[in-house]
Order: sequence, then C-alpha cells, then structure tokens
Amino acid sequence: MMRRNFKRYYGADDLHFITCSCYRRQPLLGSAELRDLFLVVLEQVRRRYQFVVVEFVIMPEHIHLLISEPGIGTPSTVMQALKLGFARRVLAEARRRRPGRVEHSAQHIWQKRFYDFNVWTEHKRVEKLRYMHRNPVTRGLVASPELWRWSSFRFYFLGEAGVVRVNDWDVLKMKTRSPAWGGVGGMAGPFSKTARRGAPLFWFSSDIY
Repeated sequence: MMRRNFKRYYGADDLHFITCSCYRRQPLLGSAELRDLFLVVLEQVRRRYQFVVVEFVIMPEHIHLLISEPGIGTPSTVMQALKLGFARRVLAEARRRRPGRVEHSAQHIWQKRFYDFNVWTEHKRVEKLRYMHRNPVTRGLVASPELWRWSSFRFYFLGEAGVVRVNDWDVLKMKTRSPAWGGVGGMAGPFSKTARRGAPLFWFSSDIY
C-alpha cells in the first residue's frame, strides 16, 4: 500500500526506481500483446520527455522502471504521460472491439499513485537491477531472466536491441554529479564530465547475479 504523504525528491540528477501497479493489482498487463503495447508507449514517452531508461521490467500487474530525470518535466510528468498514454490506447482498442460496452476510464487501468525511490549509489543500482531482472523468475513466469522478453535483461546480457532504447545517454546533456557516485573500479561515474559520450553508462557482469 502506498504511503499517503511521502515526498518526492527531484533535481539532484539521481536515478529513480519507480513502481506502478495496475488498478487493484489486476493483471491488466497479463497478455504479451498489452506488454508489447506498453513498451511502444514507453519508448514514445522516453523520446518526448528526453530521459534515460536504464532498466525496466514489465510484469502482469505492475511495472518497475529505473530512469534518469527527464530533460523535460519531472519523473512525475513522465509517469503521468506514460500511464495516460497507455490507458488511452488500451481503452480505445477495447471500445473499437466492443462498441458501447466499455465503461472503464484511464483511472481503472492504473493505481493513482506510484512509488519513487531515489537511487544515487552503484550499490543500490545493482540491488535494483537484480530485483527487477529476477522478478519474472521469482514469480515463476520463466525459468531464467533472458526468457522474459519484457525487461532490459536481454539488452545487457545478449546485447539485444528492443522496442525501448535502453541506457541511451545521448538523449541528455552530460551533467556533473557529486563524487558520491564516483564510478566503480576507477571508471567514470554516470554524471562525470570524463564519461565518454555514447559509451554504455552501466555494464553487465554475470557476477552481480
């Protein structure tokens, strides 16, 4: 259950680990068709609001995203556009198939709120990566992470490009971050001026699994 009075922290160039549930935790993303549609909308919103999708997983009744702060608006702006954009597409298709029989609104696709956790250390990022990519396996949906097509695991593990462009930092101008990130093993951190444009911000290692 979401806390009623939690505060969101924006403007520090943190990554944001976001969880959003379908209405009443119903499996409204239970079909491959709807999960594919969600990814199309996510990519459209990513381009429009200019943010980086670092990691993601789409589950039958909820989603997890790890994103940068957007170049336009805030993560709240992004989530509003994402939820509304997907809901409108779903409801339009439902009305097309069953004219006059669809009474749901956009509010009946998603829960009203979403959970947002600021991620600004490599340790916490890896923790969220493990959690997201293992989620379909933990839930018994697949035997191993690469078998679930609706996550960023295949991008990192197989180098497979999908509908959503993952880890694309060209969408943002490089910014200076405090030394708290600092990188790992001497590598430049994600907001370091020394980070090479176009180079993968994060790398995959089977050791973290």
